[in-house]
Amino acid sequence: MVSAIPCTAKKFEVGRPDQSAAGVPDVDYAITTREVGRMIHKAGINFRALEDAKFDDPFAIGSGAGAIFGATGGVMEAALRYAAEVILGKKLEKVDFTEVRGVEGIKTASYKLGDLTINVAVASSTGMAKKLLNMVKAGELDVQFIEIMGCPGGCVNGGGQPIQPAKVRMNMDLRAVRAAVLYNDDANDTLRKSQDNLAVQKLYDEYFGTPNSHKAHEILHTSYIKRGLY
Repeated sequence: MVSAIPCTAKKFEVGRPDQSAAGVPDVDYAITTREVGRMIHKAGINFRALEDAKFDDPFAIGSGAGAIFGATGGVMEAALRYAAEVILGKKLEKVDFTEVRGVEGIKTASYKLGDLTINVAVASSTGMAKKLLNMVKAGELDVQFIEIMGCPGGCVNGGGQPIQPAKVRMNMDLRAVRAAVLYNDDANDTLRKSQDNLAVQKLYDEYFGTPNSHKAHEILHTSYIKRGLY
């Protein structure tokens, strides 16, 4: 299993002892998108000339909710698409939660779901994360769900992304441009909610049982320890 992602921290994560629930590493190697790009360039691969193909299942099955994970607010929106249906007990007609989109460092929103009001907050960058958590700690913000991403703008702006020249960075917000691609993929996908993914449903039916089951918690969740003084 090789993970190709924008995140340099994944290189550290794959070596963590709690990333091997089945007794073997969940991911064997992690390479960044910048490294993948350089490998493709070095090999002389022309993607426009390649024949259409797909991965073996279950990786051939994705959802729009999965696509937007790479943008700040994307994990929050994907989770809201699931939570709203659970709380309301019916299928959502409108799956877009646009209030949590955008490249702002901190975003907040409130959603009325039946008799329940859900307050959410999104932060991207460690500086904004610290500011948001201090607001919650001080009682300035009352929220039930928080999403935090380490890089400004989310994974689309990760430390392992392809490096763009100054003339590009000065004339466009790469965070917004890259995020727009993900939201466009989501909007054009016929499968826009994680819970409607047949591969995910089969995984729970045959293995995990139910969301938050003991087995799901043991395998899908991780733990953290305090590091340094931050």
